[in-house]
Amino acid sequence: MEQKKIKISMLQMSSAIGDVEANIKKVQSLVENELPLDTDVLVLPEVWTVGWSCSNFIKTAQNLQNGDVSKFLSELAKKYSINIIGGSYITELNGKYYNTCPVFDRCGRLLTSYSKNHLYSYYGCDEGKYITPGDSPVMVNLDGVNFGLTVCYDIRFPEIYRAYAKSGADVLVNCAAWGSKKPIPWEMMTKSRAIENQCYMIALTQSGYIENGEYNLGESRIIDYKGEELVSIMSGEGIVSAELKIDEMYEFRTKNPVLNDIKNNYEVKVLCEK
Repeated sequence: MEQKKIKISMLQMSSAIGDVEANIKKVQSLVENELPLDTDVLVLPEVWTVGWSCSNFIKTAQNLQNGDVSKFLSELAKKYSINIIGGSYITELNGKYYNTCPVFDRCGRLLTSYSKNHLYSYYGCDEGKYITPGDSPVMVNLDGVNFGLTVCYDIRFPEIYRAYAKSGADVLVNCAAWGSKKPIPWEMMTKSRAIENQCYMIALTQSGYIENGEYNLGESRIIDYKGEELVSIMSGEGIVSAELKIDEMYEFRTKNPVLNDIKNNYEVKVLCEK
């Protein structure tokens, strides 16, 4: 019996700040030159269209259904017959702006989208000033595999990943623009989310210069359900790929059924001294 597998390719890049057209051309070039022909799912990083520049978010916002970025990703999916988890870009709906991750199937159809649930507004960043948070997790099935979607700062909230695991996720995805000053949290939290939920983890972030002396970390990884790195791209730009063996993951879960021991309630009993 053929084993269930899926080939994931992730694209790490350094975005040109505020230049949507230049960033579209960069993705197109990287895909044309480096995408493996047997790719099933291509994953892009957070705000790849504009870079991590909150002041540029609103002026570069797109319509999710028929904006230039959506059309580009749809055509890319059709041309290469791949599923695309489109990282994220800024979308506008009814006067509100969202940091949105779209998902396209092999025919270029927009299947669903996830809006970043947790907004980072510390250490000089003010995402929450411009962006409205999403209100729920979103899991999507691609080629028979369940992907739980998150964006960047979401990684600090294990509750969302546990919710995905309890809902049947096979692969957890975090598309990020992660700062270079925080390498240890990025590595530790992404690996922890994989281990504690016995899921594969796609941890993809931008690389290179941002602005005002700040840099993206790079260090994108595909991590297996035991926390081991399958592939990584530590700096620069490019595409790396890994084959996820879904049946082997479920065999591991059967032998080590940690997820079955999750309790429905973890109410804390607080004892106060009189």
